[in-house]
Amino acid sequence: MAVQQRRKTGASDDTRSPLAIDLALQGGGAHGAFTWGVIERVLEEPWLSVESISGTSAGAMNAVVLAYGYTLDGVAGATAALETFWRRVSDAARYSPFQRTPLDVMTGNWSLDNSSAYVFFDLMSRLFSPYEINPANINPLRDILIESIDFEVLKRSPIKLFINATNVRTGLPRVFRNADLSADVILASACLPLLHQAIEIDGDPYWDGGFSGNPLLGPLVAESVARDVLLVQVNPIERGGVPKTAREILNRMNEISFNASLKKELRAIAVFQRTLADSGQAPHELAWAKDWAEVRLHRITTPRMIELNASSKLNAEWAFLTMLRDDGRASMEQFLADHSDDLGTRPTFDIANLLDTVLQ
Repeated sequence: MAVQQRRKTGASDDTRSPLAIDLALQGGGAHGAFTWGVIERVLEEPWLSVESISGTSAGAMNAVVLAYGYTLDGVAGATAALETFWRRVSDAARYSPFQRTPLDVMTGNWSLDNSSAYVFFDLMSRLFSPYEINPANINPLRDILIESIDFEVLKRSPIKLFINATNVRTGLPRVFRNADLSADVILASACLPLLHQAIEIDGDPYWDGGFSGNPLLGPLVAESVARDVLLVQVNPIERGGVPKTAREILNRMNEISFNASLKKELRAIAVFQRTLADSGQAPHELAWAKDWAEVRLHRITTPRMIELNASSKLNAEWAFLTMLRDDGRASMEQFLADHSDDLGTRPTFDIANLLDTVLQ
């Protein structure tokens, strides 16, 4: 009923010609609930269809849950699957020692920085590896994924999936497609090395895909028929002020690191498209460059991510997750109000301006 009530508030357009889009979903722990809201709002537009998804970490989880639910029962199945998944994440977190203090609850502070259990674990993770702290390699997310998804069903999903994880041995990204997906692949894509043991796949250890692509855009450009790519970004690119505490410094280091690979891809796209435009050649005259020349990038984000700190990524309270979901819905609603007519026509993401890059 709650989902139906939210849908009534949306301004969907039944008269638009169908348009296939791709989703590029960043990772960010519990902040991935923002992406859940964006997806939910996208699914309510009958003229939009999701062709392919590139996802990393929490973005990978949203991607596989969306594709699984959609394969079972279309839009209704995808919407229900996403809500069920995030509800299970929240239910599992009830037993976590990482909880907000009563004062934080009273003041509306979603951070876990004042949680004694979180502070203790944060310190221990600097001194001991997950192989020492968690030798049994217990990860509640494994059970949640197995309970939420039949990975055999994903092999026949009409939505193409590109899930990225980082090979620890080579430092290079590996893209897993529908036929390759398993609970281990998703856990590998979300494997933070200070929190979890590396996930072994085909004899190689893997860490979080954010180190090498958060998310990767290349597979969408090269292998999808859609030309509109909707990037859902939950890691702030810019943050005002100078981080001064050890925790603030580490948080900003991680944000810069996890955005670095994405910014390189964005810069490559911008440079390539400008070069092609200046060459005077039509895209069809350079067949190998046609896909890159025609991609139209769009971005969904929220200022709230700047307000939230790193510890809140481990806060899976239902009230927090649904607040982020509603923020995601509102952000997508605003994007549609501002740029609905641009979809299928022109990009709305000014890459050069974002990267502070002058392209000659």
